[in-house]
Amino acid sequence: MEHLVRVYNEKDRRTLEWLRKHVGDATIAAAVKRCAGGKPFLSSVCRQIGVRPPDFVASVSRPAPTATGEQALATIRGILAAKSLATNGAIARMH
Repeated sequence: MEHLVRVYNEKDRRTLEWLRKHVGDATIAAAVKRCAGGKPFLSSVCRQIGVRPPDFVASVSRPAPTATGEQALATIRGILAAKSLATNGAIARMH
């Protein structure tokens, strides 16, 4: 069905999946034909059908921290702390 409508992100994919389960592919295809222009947005298809899909929140999955990443962050924090101490020391000597 993604070849018929604009699907840009995970929220769109979930919306299309919901539509397919609730109204079926034939209803979606008929609504697409009634929309003007090329590939319609899912919101236009929903309006044509007369349904309002649930608000799907795009899931943002965060990868688990790795030992390499944690080591890199520790190194960066060390560099920043050293620069901060050097800057504070130079400012203290100026006064």
